[in-house]
Amino acid sequence: MARRHVNPDGQENDIDITPMLDIVFIMLIFFIVTTSFVKESGITVSRPSASTAEAKQGSNILIAIRANGEIWVDKRAVDVRAVRANVERMKAEAPEGAVVIQADEFAPTGILVKVMDQVRLAGVSDISIAASTDG
Repeated sequence: MARRHVNPDGQENDIDITPMLDIVFIMLIFFIVTTSFVKESGITVSRPSASTAEAKQGSNILIAIRANGEIWVDKRAVDVRAVRANVERMKAEAPEGAVVIQADEFAPTGILVKVMDQVRLAGVSDISIAASTDG
C-alpha cells in the first residue's frame, strides 16, 4: 500500500507504509500472546476473614455464592444442579485447575455444602474455600 506524492517539479515520490504495518502487526501479536487471562466468577463477594488464609496460584475454577444463595460460575448465575456439568466442562478445559469456592460471609451453609458435593461428584478432589487474610 503506497501513496504517491508529486513534487512541484513533477517527480513522483513513493511513501511505503508496509514496514510500519508489519511492526504494528507484530506488536499486536506480541500483546495478544503475552496477555494473561484471569478467570473470574462474575460477581464480587464479601469473603470471611481468616488468619490462616493462604494464596493459591494457578488456573483455578472459580465458583461464587452470594449472600442470597445465588451461585455464579463463569460469569453466569447457575442452579445448584448445573454446578456439576459446569465444573466438568471447565475441568476438561484446564485439567490441572483446582476449584475455589468464593462464598459470601452470610451465604447459607446448606448451599455451600450442596455446591461442594456437586464439585466432588464432578470428579474434583482439590476444593478450597476463599477467605481474606486478617489485617
